[in-house]
Amino acid sequence: QVQLVESGGGLVQAGTSLRLSCVASGRTFYAMAWFRRAPGKEREFVAHSSWDGRNTEYADSAKGRFTISRDNAKNTVYLQMNSLKPEDTAVYYCAARRSSYGSTDSDLYDYWGQGTQVTVSS
Repeated sequence: QVQLVESGGGLVQAGTSLRLSCVASGRTFYAMAWFRRAPGKEREFVAHSSWDGRNTEYADSAKGRFTISRDNAKNTVYLQMNSLKPEDTAVYYCAARRSSYGSTDSDLYDYWGQGTQVTVSS
């Protein structure tokens, strides 16, 4: 069993940065991902990382602004978010997949965190 706990969300102004963290307990050498759900919208993929961090993929909305990384020694995955926009406002969820490689499909993830709120003001 894997438990995921996110942190690092908050209220920030547009153009600034935030770094989200997700600490995993239990087996951690899984693919990890970040998803988000904005008010009134479906959950959407943001970024995923292979178990070793060598393979990553980003949603078009995140490319060039967000970076997913991980420190397996600390059982932690990060999402560095730069140049934040009001449309990035959402609850951000960390997810783990019992596989070496990630996916953009949320249905393929086995474990989820409780989410952390990110609010970007204009």
